[in-house]
Amino acid sequence: MTGRKLTGVEQNNTLKALQILRVRVGTWRLVATALGFQPGVLKNVRHRYKCVSFNMASAVARLVEVPFDDVVTGRWPPPGTCPHCGRGPL
Repeated sequence: MTGRKLTGVEQNNTLKALQILRVRVGTWRLVATALGFQPGVLKNVRHRYKCVSFNMASAVARLVEVPFDDVVTGRWPPPGTCPHCGRGPL
């Protein structure tokens, strides 16, 4: 299953989840380390390629302890979560 490619919507949802992780953890370097990736890989995903792999989406789901589908469908972070402070919907 790791050979599966994510759709554009799934990649965008995972990028949103990565942004919330950055807000909650503090730095992109810490997010990359927590996910098991080199910081340069995460930088390329965010800036250069804008392309998230299945493995990275899986790592995000494991880190936040939610099902993979919750990350790629946009159920995590919950709709209404602030992208600036990471606070969940009220």
